Amino acid sequence: MGENNIGSKVSFFMVGLGIGALIGILFAPKSGEETREYLSSKADEGKEYAQRKARELRERAEDLIERSKEIMAKQKDVISSAVETGKEAYRRESKAS
Repeated sequence: MGENNIGSKVSFFMVGLGIGALIGILFAPKSGEETREYLSSKADEGKEYAQRKARELRERAEDLIERSKEIMAKQKDVISSAVETGKEAYRRESKAS
């Protein structure tokens, strides 16, 4: 769910950036060269934003994977302990019978 939300935000940002650039070109009071420089800088900002969000998403995914591994290891230990306890109880009951 979080991944879709971030992807949607990035998509909306990029669409908004494109629309803003188009409107800026149509109503720009600056010269063509100044406008191109401005649009280039805004495109770079959008690219940096998208890269930053992708990096954050990757870091979150790595963190979640690491936490999942830790939880699985703990659960494995708990299950192994429960199985050993069950085996021991079975052995005691078998000897008592």
